[in-house]
Amino acid sequence: MVAATAFFPPKSTILQSPSFLRDPDSNFHGGSLKSLCLQQSPIRNKSKDAINLVVASANPTATTSSRVGGRFYFNFTGFPFPLGPFLNRRTFRKEVVKDSIWLFEQEQALGFSSVSTNIRMTIIKLKSGGLWIHAPIAPTQECIQLVKELGAPVEYVVLPTFAYEHKIFVGPFSRKFPQAQVWVAPRQWSWPLNLPLAFFGIFRAKTLKDEDFTAPWADEIEQKILSSPEVGIGPYVEVAFYHKRSRTLLVTDAVIFVPRQPPECIGKESLLASAKNGLAVKILSKGKEVPQEPVVDNKINRQKGWERMVLQILFLGPSNLLEPNSSFAQMSQKLIVSPIVKTLVFSKVPEKVRDWVDSIARDWRFKRIIPAHFAAPVNAGRSDFLAAFAFLDDLLGERYFTRPTLSLFFTSLMGKAASYFPPDDMKTLSSLDQFLVSVGAVKKTVSGRKR
Repeated sequence: MVAATAFFPPKSTILQSPSFLRDPDSNFHGGSLKSLCLQQSPIRNKSKDAINLVVASANPTATTSSRVGGRFYFNFTGFPFPLGPFLNRRTFRKEVVKDSIWLFEQEQALGFSSVSTNIRMTIIKLKSGGLWIHAPIAPTQECIQLVKELGAPVEYVVLPTFAYEHKIFVGPFSRKFPQAQVWVAPRQWSWPLNLPLAFFGIFRAKTLKDEDFTAPWADEIEQKILSSPEVGIGPYVEVAFYHKRSRTLLVTDAVIFVPRQPPECIGKESLLASAKNGLAVKILSKGKEVPQEPVVDNKINRQKGWERMVLQILFLGPSNLLEPNSSFAQMSQKLIVSPIVKTLVFSKVPEKVRDWVDSIARDWRFKRIIPAHFAAPVNAGRSDFLAAFAFLDDLLGERYFTRPTLSLFFTSLMGKAASYFPPDDMKTLSSLDQFLVSVGAVKKTVSGRKR
């Protein structure tokens, strides 16, 4: 999950031949580039304010295409680290709401490291019979076949964020369905060169608007935009959507739910590579002796690999990769805001985030959340969502506390406990934040509330 793209250089695309743009069957992601492209069983609430345990739903049976092969997708792009897998991406599909919502997942790796997570595309069938696609993934032959097996035309392709890891697939995916309309989050930007969307193969895209009741899907899906002031090299932009009929909230990186077990799309090779005691483990071993025995393929080592991946994704430099169990246990099986997003983004614009979060909780009676990474769907309601953002209360103080009911007071307390991050694991992230503030790359706080 590229959660820190507001502060760290997003990944760059490589030179692409214009012929790839003209070929609808090409699995190269590029655009019309002649120069370098750079960028970046369910638990029900008993009342609307009830506090409930957040539990990831049991995963329905995942489906892969009956086709043999069809998983090739060439991608060596990304700055400063390319996004893998570089040549082969397996796609898993699962139905979470019968005949209505499907999740498509692929593995996504960080450069040449042993760190991987899942990236998710969500498809909703509209009343018109057409498909509404949220955050497209790599359009491999297998992926497109799985979409076509739904037996409905693709009407809309939606980019809900500025983040490169989601933007990179919009152009090539939409070319597989040329009749579909493309919609993108506002204030798109890239780094180190702020290039137009056409450089990413995205043409004739319409811009999403906050609470736009004129959007063609507005009767079924509502939207609210978090568009912060610039907090670093660019603003943080994310669009949340609410599917009214299924009472489902869709977000990109705002909240996550780390599952105890690794997602099915992450291959055993990646897990075992992460379980090896390499340089990163030696550095983050708290001075303990690091054994060098070969890694045997078993359940224990696959789990260790997953736990190490998660801690590196969440903390960049966790305190102890040699023995990740304790820290992983504190971060998994709960709805949280990622430590990176919390530290480097949301803590900079707490007023803006609070307005967005409160608006979502006030207007939308959702019972499940689908993020773009880690576990989904998550059986969670408004109280769980507010609890994940309880840290905002400490940042804003009583002056901005607008939820005085007794039940939500306990929600706030629950949130403070749920969002507890191990102090030792936070040291690297906190030091990085302090450094970025000291050199002026990141602002300490940015006021963003509309008065």
